[in-house]
Amino acid sequence: MVLGTIITHAKKHPALIPLFVIIGSGGVGASLYLMRLAMFNPDVSWDKKNNPEPWNKMAPNDQYKFVSVNMDYSRLKKDRPDF
Repeated sequence: MVLGTIITHAKKHPALIPLFVIIGSGGVGASLYLMRLAMFNPDVSWDKKNNPEPWNKMAPNDQYKFVSVNMDYSRLKKDRPDF
């Protein structure tokens, strides 16, 4: 329904095609980033029975940020106690 409307508008007004591509790729990129956060972020716990606190099992050299500027995680030492 919506895709048919977009195709109809794109056929009538071909100058709108880049707009549809950019908006569509932005929506897909935002969806993929949210899925990455939900699946791989240590702050999110999907299995509360087997792993209630996944942030305690993170090693100090694990990189969980999407982008880290001027930070080498391989040289970090453990500075916190085991729980």
